[in-house]
Amino acid sequence: MSGIVGLFQPDGAPVDQSLARALTRFLSFRGPDGRDTWCGESIALGHAMLRTTEESAHERQPAALHGRFWITADARLDARDELRDALRQAGREPARNAPDSELILQAYAAWGEESLERLRGDFAFGIWDAQRRSLFCARDHFGIKPFYFAEHKDFFLFSNTLNCVRMHPEVSDELNEAAIADFLLFGLNCDPATTTFRAIRRLPPAHFLRVSAEGLRIGRYWSIPVDGGIRYSREEEYVEQFQALLRKAVSDRLRGERVGIFLSGGLDSSSVAATARELAPERGEAGKLRAYTISYGTSIPDPDPPYARELATLLEMPIRFISMERVGLFEEWDKIGAQLAEPVNEPLMAGLFLQFQAIAKDCAVALDCEGADNIMRFQIIPHVRGLLLRGQWKQLLAVVPFYLRRRSLWDTALRRARRLVSARPDAPKFPEWLEPAFARRIAADERWQEFRAFWAVPAHPVMPIAQASLSLPQWQRLFELQSPGITGLPVEVRYPFLDLRIVEYVLAIPPFPWTFQKTLLREAMAGRLPERIRRRPKTPLEHDPAIAALKRAGPKWDRDVEWSRKTDVFVNRSAVRKARWEDGSDAAEIAMVPLCLNFWLRYSRSVRYNLATEVHNG
Repeated sequence: MSGIVGLFQPDGAPVDQSLARALTRFLSFRGPDGRDTWCGESIALGHAMLRTTEESAHERQPAALHGRFWITADARLDARDELRDALRQAGREPARNAPDSELILQAYAAWGEESLERLRGDFAFGIWDAQRRSLFCARDHFGIKPFYFAEHKDFFLFSNTLNCVRMHPEVSDELNEAAIADFLLFGLNCDPATTTFRAIRRLPPAHFLRVSAEGLRIGRYWSIPVDGGIRYSREEEYVEQFQALLRKAVSDRLRGERVGIFLSGGLDSSSVAATARELAPERGEAGKLRAYTISYGTSIPDPDPPYARELATLLEMPIRFISMERVGLFEEWDKIGAQLAEPVNEPLMAGLFLQFQAIAKDCAVALDCEGADNIMRFQIIPHVRGLLLRGQWKQLLAVVPFYLRRRSLWDTALRRARRLVSARPDAPKFPEWLEPAFARRIAADERWQEFRAFWAVPAHPVMPIAQASLSLPQWQRLFELQSPGITGLPVEVRYPFLDLRIVEYVLAIPPFPWTFQKTLLREAMAGRLPERIRRRPKTPLEHDPAIAALKRAGPKWDRDVEWSRKTDVFVNRSAVRKARWEDGSDAAEIAMVPLCLNFWLRYSRSVRYNLATEVHNG
């Protein structure tokens, strides 16, 4: 994930070239393979290169086309052959080994804003159009590549690294109380368009922006499809098409010299690992794959490592186990806090850094297998409703008995009824430790009710939770936590199951039987995985690792916590100290959130401390 930055003066004033170069230098940790800054009259684009694909071996950015268009991009495209074919039909002749940034620039030159309809993959970029004197920026469909910007009265600044935007001396460090409120209530900022800082915004996933002397315009170019209707005459065709799409998704993400795979030993990661191993000999790359598995030792019962070892041995893939057994609460946060641009509800953040440090020794790319659980989330009630509306009685008579034989529908209904008539003692409750004046300012009660009703308005007729879950704010947090902007390590994470072709396909086929218990994926892997892995049910950890660490630390672990005075604006610390840590309940987990905020406020620092020196060195 290369580092990108752009600085634009909409009023036509000259850009501060020394400042632009300093901002680019700040991104060097993201791009150890090259760094450059291009400056025009009122625009500067910077790039710190991380080469993760064969095509990027000789890539230079910022790059130009016809002397009119300039680009800085952090991008990895899917379906490159299809895009090149479309460009040729538009009268352009991109080279087969053209880097992804060049293909994006060619597409924009050919189709303008409509080029986004033809792009697939992970990307965040800025394109300067010298003729129109405007800056066009976009972020990929799911927001895998971060994109931040600040709109000031005198300039517009963007980057894929939040701390880079904060470097600018005119960008305020004032906190965004709405984002802090969301963090304290829900553990993360629920607004995809804002950050923890009032002056800095996010470009939401599947959005573009254009800024010029006329102002700033932001728009959406894609939404999760809800009206697909793919139907085949033979059941085998559903599996065959999915197999073909999975191969394409994994193949497009194997571009690079060394590729690691987060291998849990479950169905999802095992399917990606097996597919990657099948593709590697075709590409002459069998020796470049590595597997990485998290292990909790004796601290948490965890069935995954033996399955992961078995599969890695079968695939002849080197595997490394990364132990999280002894990672303690807020361990090394005096170092970690300095790297976190925003508060993170993860008291075991040291474990994330351990994981990426291990991967960075071997690989510049890692495949993460998140997403399959989301797109294959089956719901019987919407499916039955759809069959009734369409008068598909034969399918209805087949589906309901089959489902009832395999799922205790009546037990599920009974549990739901009990929840309606009785409150669970361990259910999350509105936090009592919010500072009262702050809670009134941000209308905390209303926010609590509003955002907990997220699931009330899904749009997909038969897979509403699958569709809605792809828009959860947790995705943005995952992508950003695993990016070099947080880890500080040059490792690019790629997500095969969030390939646009797979997502659109699964949401368009009949949900039953294919998404029920992941039948589609299990059938696609028949004969390619050991049966005990292929048929293995989802097996989450018995305990949250943070709760396990909390129990190891003991009930009085927090007595030596040093509180920041800044925390008192948001949190009543005496109420936090009353938390019953030892019971390991949801309430105890929620009470960790203000401590996460406190540690971030204590250890996060201003990133401008060396800016004057950077600018002076020009």
